[in-house]
Amino acid sequence: MDYEPVIGLEVHVQLKTKTKMFTRVAYQYGEEPNTLTNPVIMGLPGTLPVLNKAAIEQTIRFGLLFGSEVPEISKWDRKNYFYPDNPKNYQLSQYDQPLCVGGSVEIELPGPSRNVMGEHKTIELTRAHLEEDVGKLTHFENDSLVDYNRAGTPLLEIVSEPVLRSPEECVAFLNALRVALSNAGISDCDMEKGQLRCDANVSVRPVGSDILNTRTEMKNLNSVAHVRDAVAYEIQRQTKVYQDGGRVVQETRRWNVDGGFTSSLRSKEHAHDYRYFPDPDLMPVKIPQETKDRLLGDLPELQFDMQRRFMEDYGLPYTLTSVLCPDLPLARFFEAAVAVYNKPRQIANYVANDLLRELAESGNEGEGGMPVSESPASPESIAGLVQLIDDGVISSQIAKAVFAEMFKTGKAPGDIVEAKGLKQSTDTGEIEGICREVIANNPKPVEQFKAGNEKAINALKGQVMKATRGKANPKMLDDLLRKLLGD
Repeated sequence: MDYEPVIGLEVHVQLKTKTKMFTRVAYQYGEEPNTLTNPVIMGLPGTLPVLNKAAIEQTIRFGLLFGSEVPEISKWDRKNYFYPDNPKNYQLSQYDQPLCVGGSVEIELPGPSRNVMGEHKTIELTRAHLEEDVGKLTHFENDSLVDYNRAGTPLLEIVSEPVLRSPEECVAFLNALRVALSNAGISDCDMEKGQLRCDANVSVRPVGSDILNTRTEMKNLNSVAHVRDAVAYEIQRQTKVYQDGGRVVQETRRWNVDGGFTSSLRSKEHAHDYRYFPDPDLMPVKIPQETKDRLLGDLPELQFDMQRRFMEDYGLPYTLTSVLCPDLPLARFFEAAVAVYNKPRQIANYVANDLLRELAESGNEGEGGMPVSESPASPESIAGLVQLIDDGVISSQIAKAVFAEMFKTGKAPGDIVEAKGLKQSTDTGEIEGICREVIANNPKPVEQFKAGNEKAINALKGQVMKATRGKANPKMLDDLLRKLLGD
């Protein structure tokens, strides 16, 4: 019997706020362990939580971004469990009245090649609720240590419906979330810093069935690759269990990165195990419509909406839009350049290729590339460079050297061309003389061209360009060579 997977993801995202969820303590990754705590975080007697308004608004922005219902009233609950990383022995969370209900995320699956768009699907969301993060446990051979710096950080839990059907769909879902949340400034989504973590719920069922079989949960998967590999392994494991006549046990499992397998961690808890009850120290939150309207006006365009617009309005191919649209600052840089000089295809090529290459090579070691906001070459400069090519002032070949100088110095392209004497030569007499000399000194490509090999003329063009230091106008050069070769 063939089986198909049924997968639901629970994605935990640290929100981008200055302070923690229920206290003014700041949070920053990489501080000395246990230096970002206070009596509220540690749950000492007599302390009271105070809501972080920015975290609530970030959660509302998430809901508006993905079409969730944002109810007028939501409330806070205590989720009770005893574990060393949970200093209060309960977690402030939301159970039956979350801030966001429903919604959906558009994903793109891998295409047949990198240059071809893949299938798009819509993944429905069950809910998204706000809670406080817990501390971080570090395990050694004989000891386990806990750092409470992360405890109390605003954490958005995003729960998908069980509609994912493959590890590849899980990867696409996480990538779509990460791009959207980063572009909207809701979270930096840096998985290496624990800002985005994922629990995967996996079950399998006979193909064609609509039942939901017993599921297992893989906890705290902290990279997209781990999610993909853990889900793939668990699908294979459960399928084999059923094929061998066994039954799958509902449990929480751990992903062994080094061994490439999952192993049982503990029996899976149910909601009643956590003894949820309304938190007595926090009043319900009322969200007025004016707040939603204000936050809605601040949301950026979603990646795939922008991609469709760029392809339709600017005539850009998928290859260029797939580079520009996931990076909102880069896309805005491109549109700023097009607003100056309306040649989107040419500008997009410079932004997606030359600019990104220079940015990648100019970043501080170990910190990735330079952000586009710090680029010495401005949108106006790149637009001006394309216009110089179109006006015949410089060739595409010379433009590459001009671009490198623009990025290095921040100077305008016109100033660079003037200072370095890079204007194309339109002196027909001078270039014709060089062409005759090149033809006389290169009999082999001349013979090949006259025999019908069109590409052979490129060897002659290269010699003329070398002699003119790239200043010969390419079209004039092509016309001259063809005329002389036809005589």
